[in-house]
Amino acid sequence: MADVSRASLEKNPAEVASMFDGIARRYDVTNDLISLGQDRRWRRATVAAVGAHPGERVLDLAAGTGTSSEPFADAGAVVVPSDFSFGMLQVGKSRRGDLPFVAGDATRLPFADAAFDAVTISFGLRNVVDTSAALAEMLRVVRPGGRIVICEFSHPTWAPFRQVYLEYLMRALPAVAAAVTRDKGSYEYLAESIRAWPDQEALGRLMLAAGWSRVGYRNLSGGIVALHRAVRP
Repeated sequence: MADVSRASLEKNPAEVASMFDGIARRYDVTNDLISLGQDRRWRRATVAAVGAHPGERVLDLAAGTGTSSEPFADAGAVVVPSDFSFGMLQVGKSRRGDLPFVAGDATRLPFADAAFDAVTISFGLRNVVDTSAALAEMLRVVRPGGRIVICEFSHPTWAPFRQVYLEYLMRALPAVAAAVTRDKGSYEYLAESIRAWPDQEALGRLMLAAGWSRVGYRNLSGGIVALHRAVRP
């Protein structure tokens, strides 16, 4: 299956980073609204899947404002939130100054080999220019035996609901988001990126091809979101 990327949606990294900069301040509120509060449950499931112990080093990619990083820090893990949007990082740093936010491109991570016990990315992998390169970079910075957890929008498993869901994505989601952020265009892109993203099995194959082992996944909310897990051999 061809790699799905920003380029395939006629977006380049600078444009997408600028887009996220523009919606940073209202991003968390908007996510809660358009997901009908389900994003909180999905993030809790991600934290549980990572299973970070106190003192473990966790890299949280596409961390945005740090909402996804806070539970790891609160549990005693050493979490490093990283994102390519300076706007998101600035908002995050103003809210949670104790977290060591780091600007970083997921395809060229500014970290040493085997520096982390675990790496996780929530709702951000589909926005990376080269999915396979990002998966390989995440493998590089995780120690042997370390794990990866990917929480990402996916494909609902029940066909009748899948059609309703796609209609919501392409029609209602941008309109609802525009009422909060006044930026309908950004959420039109985000809706299209969700629709174009590989299904659960295809993402699993990309992870295996990047060198991850023991790849598995479970569906959340009927497949609206999928939680993929794997370990570095």
